[in-house]
Amino acid sequence: MVDHFRWRVREGLTSETITLLDLQRYMGAVGAKIPMPYGQPWRMPPKRPYGKSALQVAAACLKGFYLHTCSRSGSNPGLVAALSVERLSTKVDTDRALLGHIKETMPANPLAPARTVRRRHPKMLPEQAKPALRDVVNTARDAMVVQWLADTTLRIGGLTGLHLVDLHLRENAACNECQSPHLHVCHRWGNPNGAAAKIKPDWKMVDGVITGGEIYRVSPAMISSYFQYMTTEYAKYATKHGMLLIQLTGPNQGEPWTADAARGMLRRAGRRAQLPGRIRPQAFRHQFTNDVMDASGGDPLVAKAAGNWASMQMVDEVYGHPDLHSPEFTTALKNVWGEEE
Repeated sequence: MVDHFRWRVREGLTSETITLLDLQRYMGAVGAKIPMPYGQPWRMPPKRPYGKSALQVAAACLKGFYLHTCSRSGSNPGLVAALSVERLSTKVDTDRALLGHIKETMPANPLAPARTVRRRHPKMLPEQAKPALRDVVNTARDAMVVQWLADTTLRIGGLTGLHLVDLHLRENAACNECQSPHLHVCHRWGNPNGAAAKIKPDWKMVDGVITGGEIYRVSPAMISSYFQYMTTEYAKYATKHGMLLIQLTGPNQGEPWTADAARGMLRRAGRRAQLPGRIRPQAFRHQFTNDVMDASGGDPLVAKAAGNWASMQMVDEVYGHPDLHSPEFTTALKNVWGEEE
């Protein structure tokens, strides 16, 4: 604000005479991109223009200061009206706000710079990682974990927190929420292994049947690996906790298997398979979504539904990148270059 006051003195402005256009000119003078001339740059070398985060903070400070000052003194009502704008609320806004379900609009800041799309590059699995990991795992449990991570977007906390009652591995299950074989990821406090699902949708058990939670469809390969594990290793240990993944060695045989132990298994399997880098559970999640995007022709709606993602926009921003080696991309470039009609 001190910097803004100095600029205001140079421009011969006061709180009673300044306008929204003047404030936008100031934002342009300190580094924002605005569709108008703003006069002389204010931050001269060796000072640098503000970055995006600093511009967001400056816009919030300016709006708060002038709304408070002008409203309290009753001066400059035009600026107060120009700053008191609103926008439609989004799903993120309603999720974050108290009593968000009744909010229809949210305050906006006309001075804030426009948000740009930030395309992230998630770390995928190395080439041929899934078959290589299946070849080097030592137990049916580990093979099932690799298969289940590869065929879904399950997080490791949700996978190690699964109970046997969460699995509906047959068609037309009694929950009536999915006709195909599926599973329910339910957030539970107090699991013996400390594992918990990240997402917390409502769930309940009625007459021994789980409903609600996050629903993931199950592939035939997942069902096959499940029965291989249950009929060999799981059957050796009589457990009462009812959780799916158990420890197979050590003094705590039969006790629930932890998420850290699952991460360690993947890390060691990656080393045995001589895969580059460290194999992390979230890499399977990224790889699955990327593969679904490729198979669906880049449709983010399909990838969102298949991967239980909360936002189609996020899927499109992260995974909706063009294949630079695809025939369609090459054809488009040649058309622009005039090499072919």
